[in-house]
Amino acid sequence: MIKQIHSIAFTHRNLDVRKIGRLHIEVDKQQARFVQLKKALGLDEIVFLSTCNRVEYFLVTNSPVNQSFLHNFFTELYPDMDAESTAYYSDKAEIYDRMDAVVHLFKVASSIDSLVVGEREIITQVRQAYEQAKEMDLCGDTMRILFKETILTAKRVYSETKISERPVSVVSIAYQQLQKMEVPNDARVLVIGTGVTNTAMARFLKKHGMTKFTFFNRTLENALPLAGELAGRAFPLSELENYSEGFDILVSCTGAENTIVDAALYEKLLQGDPDKKITIDLALPNDIADEVHTRFATRSISINTLQKISEDNLLIRSNEIEHVENIIEEARASFINAAKMRTIEVAMRPVPQMVKEIKATAFNDVFKNELQQLDSDSLELLEKVVGYMEKKYMSMPMLMAKEILFKS
Repeated sequence: MIKQIHSIAFTHRNLDVRKIGRLHIEVDKQQARFVQLKKALGLDEIVFLSTCNRVEYFLVTNSPVNQSFLHNFFTELYPDMDAESTAYYSDKAEIYDRMDAVVHLFKVASSIDSLVVGEREIITQVRQAYEQAKEMDLCGDTMRILFKETILTAKRVYSETKISERPVSVVSIAYQQLQKMEVPNDARVLVIGTGVTNTAMARFLKKHGMTKFTFFNRTLENALPLAGELAGRAFPLSELENYSEGFDILVSCTGAENTIVDAALYEKLLQGDPDKKITIDLALPNDIADEVHTRFATRSISINTLQKISEDNLLIRSNEIEHVENIIEEARASFINAAKMRTIEVAMRPVPQMVKEIKATAFNDVFKNELQQLDSDSLELLEKVVGYMEKKYMSMPMLMAKEILFKS
């Protein structure tokens, strides 16, 4: 079983995330593509894992996963991929075989192989990848045992270590800081910039109950989808100085080289409101000028502070890796035992039927005449004795095989 397990991996370590994205396959297309791949390459099982910065294929096959295999693999799975790209991905793939593939999957699900160590989302993604493969009839017994052990291992990691404690993304930390300020859910949120960071921040605020969003972005078309998603309004950044509806929270993150909000603009945005406002500046360099905080009453959350917290939290998480690796080493031994056990079970499957056939031959052929001379009580007793011995003959070879294997 273990000899047949392999992983083909593309992660943030060996490939740009945009190129990883080219390998993503929509769920509704996976079954047809992977069923054909299994047939063409003679694969026994396959599970496909695809996240924002990772694509991996977990395989069960007797074939060596070498350059020739990879070329055929990508040619068959991605028929629209040109020869140059096929060669590129074949060359860039990280290959794990046998127990290395097993331990690699344990590390992936436990997040110590992740771009952000300790992010718990990966265990859900791993579980969903297996469940989808199972529903599509792409995997069987080996992957069932492997992924069961993987999920159990990851659960242990998250419950017995501090690997996922203390957020490390600036968005999560910013929201954590905001929560301490006890802001009401009806606060007016003014968002400048709708890039990846601010999109994540706005969705975070929406998820936790906030509803009043106004977005300003240099390109209006890029802001409209987010505004629609969060039931907010969107305007071009050029109109920001004319905005007169006030705010309670100002969130800004743009790619501008200079400040976006100086003291004069901030004063306009206040519209004479004397209340202390909250500013969340997630940009580098800062979008909100320092003079805003010296001239006006603000409660400020800045990227500099957030990054320091993030680095401290990441250090704490990193210190837990040794503990995680100890758990993974225990899981490694547990999986080896589970694989041995399953090998024995599969090998012993014919035994019950063989014993039944021997019994039938003895009763119906070899001792047929002798048995006909027995009275009913004697025949009933013989049936009980033989039935008892039959059960023992079925179980003893299994117990002996297990004992031999686990001592080896």
